[in-house]
Amino acid sequence: MDFTLTAEQQMFRDSVRGFAERHLADGALQRAHAEGYPWEIAQLMGAQGLLGITFDPADGGQGGSMMDAVLAIEEVAAVCPRSADVIQSGNFGPIRTFSTFATKEQKRRFLPSLLAGRSLIAIGMTEPEAGSAVTDLKTTATPDGDGFRVDGTKVFTTNSPDATLFLIYVRFGPGVSGIGSVLMERDTPGLSFGRPSRFVGGDHWRQLYFEGCRVPAENVLLPAGGFKRQMSGFNAERLGNTARSLAVGRLAFEIARKHAMDRRQFGRPLAEFQGLQWKFAEMAMQLDAGQLLLYRAAANADRGLPSEYDTAVAKAFCNKAGFDVANEALQVLGGLGYTEDSLVEYCARRARGWMIAGGSIEILKNRIAESVFGRRFPQRRETRDAAE
Repeated sequence: MDFTLTAEQQMFRDSVRGFAERHLADGALQRAHAEGYPWEIAQLMGAQGLLGITFDPADGGQGGSMMDAVLAIEEVAAVCPRSADVIQSGNFGPIRTFSTFATKEQKRRFLPSLLAGRSLIAIGMTEPEAGSAVTDLKTTATPDGDGFRVDGTKVFTTNSPDATLFLIYVRFGPGVSGIGSVLMERDTPGLSFGRPSRFVGGDHWRQLYFEGCRVPAENVLLPAGGFKRQMSGFNAERLGNTARSLAVGRLAFEIARKHAMDRRQFGRPLAEFQGLQWKFAEMAMQLDAGQLLLYRAAANADRGLPSEYDTAVAKAFCNKAGFDVANEALQVLGGLGYTEDSLVEYCARRARGWMIAGGSIEILKNRIAESVFGRRFPQRRETRDAAE
């Protein structure tokens, strides 16, 4: 089995690293702590063709592979971890779901500006009473003339303070079969925002409130019955999440490795202390194992093979590995690692959040166990009627 990249992939990886070093290295630390979405970086990446890497060229994309998108995240994060979020926003998550299921007219209206980095799409899925149990969502889309009236609320929507377009999961009717999604523009009457909130990792969000928001029929992305199709896009989003977790862990590792070679205590470099050598050996093993799992999932997704299991294993492992490595790197740097003068503390905070976002590690373990035993394990408690 060949574990090396193809010549084309190596060329692409090198070109992305060169771009990142030329345009993103300066200001990487400041960018990590800056407020708001980095619009200038997004437009720069759009011009470079780093948004929509896997999308059809007919839609303005690059026609690349999932592996190409993963490589882009890795190379950008190695230089500027905050800018890797732009690669995520422009290739994975809601934009990929949109590009997969949108009509030609919807793509014509929204994709050009999204792929140019001039606009941003965010996903409204989680609600106050519907987190991991997303099918409990209560936001409704009620028929209203030739469109729908949306009422409800969403929380934890990353990029909601800056997004220009929202992909909102809604309930057209009862049950799982009643769930679909609509596209809602930021200036839609009836859409309002709660106070600004901030995740520990630095991302900002605001609660979304829908009060009689009028959505025309042409803004329906998937009608009732589209829930499972929408959720299939989560495998792709999880690969982006997985790649960023591992990438920030590797960046923290490299910063700590250099520190251990340069920093001297008790008359010799830190790297000569066996206790630290074992830390780095453990970190290296975690990063290497995670890399193989990530690449397996990306390669299998490109081949069109079922990837739910591969993706769940890769994300669960890499989320934990990325955080553990960044956390150990912070310990190696000591006081310096615990300050905002180093990117290591930022990497640790970012990696911790991805153990929750995009499917928590516990939910992923449920999916993995279902594959192991070849059956579903419903988490919802049976009702008395169902049991009888």
